[in-house]
Amino acid sequence: MSRRALSPVVRETLHDRVYAELRRSLIHGMFDAGEIMRIVDLSETLATSTMPVREALGRLVSEQALEALPNRSVRVPLITRERLEDLARARCLIEGQITALALPNLAAADFIELRQLTSACEAAFASNDSDKAHKTSELNHAFHFYIYRAAGSAVLIPIVESLWLQSGPYVRKAAQIHDENRDIPATHHHWALIEALERRDVAGSVKALTDDITRSFNLIRGRLDAEEIEARELRHG
Repeated sequence: MSRRALSPVVRETLHDRVYAELRRSLIHGMFDAGEIMRIVDLSETLATSTMPVREALGRLVSEQALEALPNRSVRVPLITRERLEDLARARCLIEGQITALALPNLAAADFIELRQLTSACEAAFASNDSDKAHKTSELNHAFHFYIYRAAGSAVLIPIVESLWLQSGPYVRKAAQIHDENRDIPATHHHWALIEALERRDVAGSVKALTDDITRSFNLIRGRLDAEEIEARELRHG
């Protein structure tokens, strides 16, 4: 685990702050799928005792962001085809709906902000910053949730946050595959989404958002397909 994924927390409201820091790091894909979350290591990194870390991990297990194992350890869930399809389907449905609800509430000043966030994300992708993955993930999160908050839905926002929390390992894996393949720019669909929103095109906005969400999942799906083909070829010599 990269220690850069976490920041030390102060002792006031310690339990909540530890939970918030671990949650933030999971949302931004700072941990690998299958990675064991070691309480002692995390407490050292966060400069705290083991108790708030243990409690935070328990909360994150209940939110399906982490997985409890029979030996009482906790890990980031493995990437599976079933979970991939389930998360992709849920995110497209919920985030498509909240985008459609947000569209009538977005004004010219909002589109300027969305363009600035997308430009900043492009610049971060182009940089050689060692913390590039974290910065681009935060900018991507800021872009999407700027739109979602405009929907004004106190019910849908927590659902979307939960889906992003569970998607963290998939975001991380997709970013690794994207770096290898050098396919279309990661912000490509952001620009398409902004343009559709500006046209007040609900169907076009939902399509651009769906394309953006499924881009990451398609990258992983393609890798799983390739691995299955390779495994079959090895079995049959």
